[in-house]
Amino acid sequence: MAYVPPHRRHSKGPERPLLKPELLAPQSKKNLNVKPYNKSIVDWTENIVYADHSTHRWCAIPLDDENQFPSSVNLEPVTLESAVLNFGENHLALINTGLDNEGGEVEWNLPRSPWEYITENVLEDLLSAFKHVRNEMKSARPKEVSPTLVARVGKVLFRRSPSINMESIRKNYGTEILQQWRRLFYINTPVSYKGKIVNEVVPKIGVDFEEEEDTYELQLSDSTSPESTLFCRCRVMKEHGKLQLCEIKLKPVRNMVMDISCTTKNLDLRLMLCTEKLVTDLTNDEMQSITDLINSAILDPDLKGGLRWPPGKESSGDKYTVVRVCHGMGSTYRNSSLGLKVKHYDRFDLRTLTGEASWGISLMLENVVSKLQEENVEASTISEILKGDMQLIWDNFLSFERFLT
Repeated sequence: MAYVPPHRRHSKGPERPLLKPELLAPQSKKNLNVKPYNKSIVDWTENIVYADHSTHRWCAIPLDDENQFPSSVNLEPVTLESAVLNFGENHLALINTGLDNEGGEVEWNLPRSPWEYITENVLEDLLSAFKHVRNEMKSARPKEVSPTLVARVGKVLFRRSPSINMESIRKNYGTEILQQWRRLFYINTPVSYKGKIVNEVVPKIGVDFEEEEDTYELQLSDSTSPESTLFCRCRVMKEHGKLQLCEIKLKPVRNMVMDISCTTKNLDLRLMLCTEKLVTDLTNDEMQSITDLINSAILDPDLKGGLRWPPGKESSGDKYTVVRVCHGMGSTYRNSSLGLKVKHYDRFDLRTLTGEASWGISLMLENVVSKLQEENVEASTISEILKGDMQLIWDNFLSFERFLT
């Protein structure tokens, strides 16, 4: 067999999307495990930027009256189809074996609904984190800093030591033990799940098709500022077959991350409050260096990430170097209170020569963010809006056939 360079090898993963019209058209605190943010818990796959005041928490919803997992919920090993994240069977996930093959859920007689539990656990951290965001926005230029509250669906995965006996884990695990383990949130969802969202959920929740997206994102390192990463979002000029720069941002800063294991469902939930900052103060020389990098990019659909550069052209002006590329294709849907993105991501890291493709589903909770920016808004108002959003997500986005098993 002929040798195939690493960047031309496609990993086993979700199929690349075919953007056909029919696919894109609408058709209590007792169970919260609180721990100060520890970067080692969540940041062992990529460089993630967290604010100094950021919080990262994990909770399981719902547990029984004694704060224990029901007997049908087990901690099971999972294998990932990921060249970047696969560590054999060292990943574990909470799996509800009581779920039937139709994607149903187990019901418990609890004092409150699951979305009320989620809102209760999230609200205090959300309000606290947004105080810092508001101060940042006041000190920035108009529209230079924008906050987002993003909900993603996927699966909370825990990483165990190979020396730990699985039988011992099954007998003794609990929220206190799991809180100490490293974890990540795996967002790659099956193609069939994407189809369900587009064909069933989109028309049900009343969001309208807004636009089809086909963008490339270039991550640039700065030799004069090693901690800085620029994100250049580009579109393809079809008449020229070249990239066109749309905007430049700094890497999003995470102010709050809440990972929620939904023990009566097949999928889990991550809520993130982030701030993004547009870059508007580049010098002419800096802007020219970035423009040269973008203009020299060559579209190549056979490559991971979809882009390549002529030898030696991955850097420009001894300042900026392309370190990662991501080709995103999919659709955006929107109504007056939230946005929904259904996108296929094809990523490649030029430093490690690794990449993978995945489907991702994310919701932008825009009504919550809008209210948070109002002066003297009542916590009860935010709570009611958030509760409604959590019910919508619980009822429509977290049910699927046994996921990752």
